[in-house]
Amino acid sequence: MIVEERIYTLHAGQAPAYLRLYEAEGLAIQKPILGRMVGYYSTEFGPLNQVIHLWAYESLQEREERRARLLGDERWKAYVAKVRPMVQNQENKLLMPAPFMTVNWQD
Repeated sequence: MIVEERIYTLHAGQAPAYLRLYEAEGLAIQKPILGRMVGYYSTEFGPLNQVIHLWAYESLQEREERRARLLGDERWKAYVAKVRPMVQNQENKLLMPAPFMTVNWQD
């Protein structure tokens, strides 16, 4: 199991609007396609104006297939056009499990 961490640094003050729009539109598109949402967070301390979300995949191939489906979805493209102006920077990380880590994620 691998986990993708996506960090979006938003323009100052945009986090509440970004989260509202994601809840209203993005979540219903993204979650069924990507599957295993580990968490969706916003920062309170440290670097501010950030939204962090984590998605689990069985393999890099599964991630690639699911991300391709999402990026090809016309509803997702329309949603991204709305939130893109709020985003200042994006950072993605693939987190590989330690040898002793075993998790049974639910879709």
